[in-house]
Amino acid sequence: MFYLTSLGLSASQTGLLLTLTLAGDTVVSLYLTTRADRIGRRRMLIIGAALMAAAGLIFAYTRDVLFLILAGTIGVISPSGNEVGPFLSIEQAALSQVVPARSRTAVFAWYTLVGSVATAAGSLSGGVLAQLESYRAVVLLYAAFGVLLLFLFTRLSPAAEVRMPDAGSAAAAAMQTLLGIGNSRDVVLKLSGLFALDSFAGGFVVQSFAAYWFYLRFGVDPRTLGAIFFGANVLAGMSALLASRLAARFGLVRTMVFTHLPSNLLLILVPLMPNLPLAILVLFARFSISQMDVPTRQSYTMAVVAPEERSAAAGITGVARTTGAAMAPMFAGLLFARPALISVPFFIAGTLKVVYDLLLYRGFVARHPPEETA
Repeated sequence: MFYLTSLGLSASQTGLLLTLTLAGDTVVSLYLTTRADRIGRRRMLIIGAALMAAAGLIFAYTRDVLFLILAGTIGVISPSGNEVGPFLSIEQAALSQVVPARSRTAVFAWYTLVGSVATAAGSLSGGVLAQLESYRAVVLLYAAFGVLLLFLFTRLSPAAEVRMPDAGSAAAAAMQTLLGIGNSRDVVLKLSGLFALDSFAGGFVVQSFAAYWFYLRFGVDPRTLGAIFFGANVLAGMSALLASRLAARFGLVRTMVFTHLPSNLLLILVPLMPNLPLAILVLFARFSISQMDVPTRQSYTMAVVAPEERSAAAGITGVARTTGAAMAPMFAGLLFARPALISVPFFIAGTLKVVYDLLLYRGFVARHPPEETA
């Protein structure tokens, strides 16, 4: 945002560019992930890394609005700081291909934790670089990481690729469909709808809105807010590691639901707290269990679809989550604009998330992944 405005773009041009960037990332991600199992996961990851590097270079060396829009639309750049590109989905499919089924959730838990730490480190490093040099240095570093990723992806083991089904089989026919899924279509679409609902609910209380609520309600200064949410995110990252042990004992769906439900009830309680210490305590309690559903959700999606449909399934459900999350902040902003309604987003988010949990449990508790039925 700061870099674009420093290039001379107006606020409206910057907003348009960021919107098209998010839309372009979604389309590119869907295209690459739904074809990765058929064309090759390594090949699609290399293409994604090349687009990432090219977009970074264009952003660094041009001020032309049209070129910036083009680079933002087809390049793998996330304006939100969250993963919306093809890497996450294809990497999950590749990991599921090379690790035993019973180890998949634990591997995804570490994958989630490492990704969270890397995101936090990148945010901190980006801020330091922007202060010491210029915003262009951050963009160039982004392009350099794209080149590094491209090289690393060329070294990806063939074991990460799906075994191609026999020509003429149902599996081969599924891979040729528009979305790259066949027998898994119903379960993927149902999960996508549920995940979109969960993300739509979460969009009402994204971290920026939650921090703004603490500022409006208790007058918390930005430095204290940073410390509060740093601690909360550390707790969230650590909670993901407990998910695999719970899933091994109770099952993936039960772990998802029975850790997510109390987390959502705690979310509703945050604005009901009469003072700042209690509000922080409830927030920390919520974050300490809030991420247990992430590796279990990812693992479950990989488990209930055929190996040759995993990249597509992860991509489709990921796009559904991104779309759901992108819609809610507009409504949340309208509520935050009215002082009497600043707590309503917490109630809406918590209630919708509880509905998501109940629907998920009802629809999928009887559908066990292979490692649970063995």
